[in-house]
Amino acid sequence: MSKKPTLLAELIAEFLGTFVLILFGNGVVAMVVLFPSNPTAHGGYTNITLGWGLAVTMGIYVAGKVSGGHLNPAVTLTVAVFRGFPWRKVLPYSIAQTAGAFLAAALVYRNYLPAFRQFDPQLEKTAGIFTTFPAFPAWPQAGFLDQVIGTALLLLMVLAITDELNVPPGANLAPAMIGLVVVAIGMSFGGMHGYAINPARDFGPRLFTAVAGFRNNGLTDGPRVWWVPVVAPLLGGLVGAAVYDFVIRRFLCALQPSS
Repeated sequence: MSKKPTLLAELIAEFLGTFVLILFGNGVVAMVVLFPSNPTAHGGYTNITLGWGLAVTMGIYVAGKVSGGHLNPAVTLTVAVFRGFPWRKVLPYSIAQTAGAFLAAALVYRNYLPAFRQFDPQLEKTAGIFTTFPAFPAWPQAGFLDQVIGTALLLLMVLAITDELNVPPGANLAPAMIGLVVVAIGMSFGGMHGYAINPARDFGPRLFTAVAGFRNNGLTDGPRVWWVPVVAPLLGGLVGAAVYDFVIRRFLCALQPSS
């Protein structure tokens, strides 16, 4: 009989998985933004979407077996509502995810410190390497809707990919498929608010930018937009899961042979 991991083990896994996710994700944005004259590094938005998709895949591979590889409070909340995940773990998971994202952002900044000092010595224009901002600041509701749609798609697809009643891929392929979902969301819904689709992915690094003294960080300086990629993904995840369960999963249940 196999032992279940302790809560501490699960929290460490969520911390490290999110840490890896943000290292790759913030790292690819830093490459694109800080080295625009280098054609190898400056792959533009395509590099960013592919980098973030691979980042999600690698993070899930790190944490998946121990904690489920949520790496995202929107995922944790949604599986608590729709899949029986223990409510007592929701807040600890979310804190571990946010802490992993914060520390990863700090390491990316330290790694690229010479480039930051050359490209943006006053730290006035590079907070967006770590966190997301609206493309149309006068229309915050547009960014909110964008985050709801993106996260709804994410959770709808995560549940579809992992549903034992559907046609799930092998367990070792699920992280890759979820990473491709993130690539697709970025390519289709990344323009309005940077497709954070993950409160920890956005708030952890944003908190780091505030601590590190970045100007216009959206939390302590500039337009206070931090709440959009926190609240909207939590709502969007519930919407996507509700659509999947009350439409597709209901049909799948009806197709199962009666005992």
